[in-house]
Amino acid sequence: MTARITGIGTYVPDKIVTNDELAKIMETSDEWIVSRTGIHERRISITEGTRELALKAARNALAAAKTEPEELDIIILGTSSPDYHYPSDACYVQGELGAGNAAAFDISAACSGFIFAMNIVRGFFEAGIYKTGLIIGAETLSKVTNWSDRSTSVLFGDGAGAAVLKAGETGIIDMIMGSDGTMGDVLKCPSRTMGNFLTGEKPEAGFMTMDGQAVFKFAVKKIPETIELLLERNHLAKEDITYYVLHQANERIIEAAARRIREPMEKFPMTIGEYGNTSTASIPLLLSHMERQGMLKPGQKIIMSGFGAGMTWGAALVQWV
Repeated sequence: MTARITGIGTYVPDKIVTNDELAKIMETSDEWIVSRTGIHERRISITEGTRELALKAARNALAAAKTEPEELDIIILGTSSPDYHYPSDACYVQGELGAGNAAAFDISAACSGFIFAMNIVRGFFEAGIYKTGLIIGAETLSKVTNWSDRSTSVLFGDGAGAAVLKAGETGIIDMIMGSDGTMGDVLKCPSRTMGNFLTGEKPEAGFMTMDGQAVFKFAVKKIPETIELLLERNHLAKEDITYYVLHQANERIIEAAARRIREPMEKFPMTIGEYGNTSTASIPLLLSHMERQGMLKPGQKIIMSGFGAGMTWGAALVQWV
């Protein structure tokens, strides 16, 4: 028994922010951003929080899967930008959906979160504990971005994607998850500074910081490693894979990974130009785009791969059904 995706739903804020608009508030330009990242625009939330984006994506996924909220056994929401430390954003979604039979919780695996959530649900299915799950990747990274820091602020956008998973004989074939906590300082965002009545300082919210070169080197090495491992242990050739669905962090990272595994860019669909880096939401947003374009067909084998702060990484070999 494994897990299969039976419905995908997404939601992004209405507000589109172009590179030219960012050039009005910082020292940058459309040419500078596009040449380094492939990003042309991103969505930025004005009034909606992470949980609201997640809820709307979840409702769309349930509709696509023709599944009622009461059928859900488990809801897992991956996010790097929750609205609350507690209660979890997943519990908010559960309550608003009326999914009273589902256990609900958030996970923090940064941009690998959607893959991690998928693997957790698959484990419950294999153990025979649950049969129907909802996984969500949702972010409002705009609220943890330092908009005076050009090196990070041009990269990220807000959005949410969700998928309904059901137990079945086909679907996820194999998965990989990994972490390297020794690289934690490479990409981080403190929740609060250490202020309290003893220090006499008020705790302040933290902002994201990133060593871009270190992230690039990590991703370009780890993505091909996980892909090659999945192929090797499942006795598959690259020709057996129709698409590589990668976390949309940076177009240059995806191009470098494609060169390393010697696969054509046609097998690496992208939405980075339209949405920017939406962290946990990027893979479901890309899957939804592919579905709308008629790219996903039953029987195809695809590999999904994510990487992010932690550092974390995850990949999944999936037969589309």
